[in-house]
Amino acid sequence: MLDVVRPDGGSGRDSRGPLLESDLAARVRRIRIRTHRLVTTALSGGYRSTFRGQGLEFSEVRAYQPGDDVRRIDWNVTARTGEPFIKSYAEERELSIELVVDTSRAMDFGTRLRTKRETAAQFSALISFIALRNQDRVGLLLFGDEPGLHLRARKGTGHVLRIVREVLAPRAASGAGGLAKALHHTERTLRRRSVVFVVSDFTGDNAWVDPMRRLSIRHDVIGVRITDPLERDLPRAGLVEFEEIGSGARLEVDTDSRSVREAWRARAEERRSRIDRDLARARVDVIDLDAGGELGEPVAGFFRRRAARKGAAR
Repeated sequence: MLDVVRPDGGSGRDSRGPLLESDLAARVRRIRIRTHRLVTTALSGGYRSTFRGQGLEFSEVRAYQPGDDVRRIDWNVTARTGEPFIKSYAEERELSIELVVDTSRAMDFGTRLRTKRETAAQFSALISFIALRNQDRVGLLLFGDEPGLHLRARKGTGHVLRIVREVLAPRAASGAGGLAKALHHTERTLRRRSVVFVVSDFTGDNAWVDPMRRLSIRHDVIGVRITDPLERDLPRAGLVEFEEIGSGARLEVDTDSRSVREAWRARAEERRSRIDRDLARARVDVIDLDAGGELGEPVAGFFRRRAARKGAAR
């Protein structure tokens, strides 16, 4: 992962270290304001139609009646009694949302509107406030090279604001590759069926594929992929120096060269295709977010696709 080095010696990532309390509070407040309008529009309705009714808990076993879904037949009870019985389920009164958020150094990269970490915080705020509006619980797990802070799912405005604060606040982890461990941790600690949003750029190795696929057997897992525009296309800006985030090695790139820009774009498409294949192998849905754009439409589009698929399955 490369990082742009500005002429003044700074970089495209937030390298100031721990945020001052006043700065952190101001950033949390700005994110709350930005997400408020989205929470009160059609996104809230899209959330309800997408997730409500999917969280079911066992209610009872009762005698089969014509028209019942044969997939719900309890074969143990049926074999024991000689008569068909089915498992009955009731909609859960509340959903449980789990945010698994990448805080590795690569997430502090950003060249436009926000860094990838700030985009992750804004997405976390958006989902959390929509969940709060629907009386659902939200939990958080941060990870870098290892699982970090874990907040168990709770309700309340104060809890949601803490989630946003925690995504923004910690110093970036020194390494990457901890997603597989974070997913193992999530599988061990989630006691009830949950909607799990895994928020990352998914760069690095793909050791997370199998753990994510296992997690998706019991839970509704959604990958939230965050990218920066510069990762896809190089602007024509003359000679630009880049720094490799992990090693600190520097490389000078002639962005005026057409062949260089085409090679950059080809590498980006190759990387994206690889991650697409990995997410497909993990059998999860995906929301793509651009750190240089707005969040509302990608999330609304995801809700629409889910609703259409649900309708087609009926």
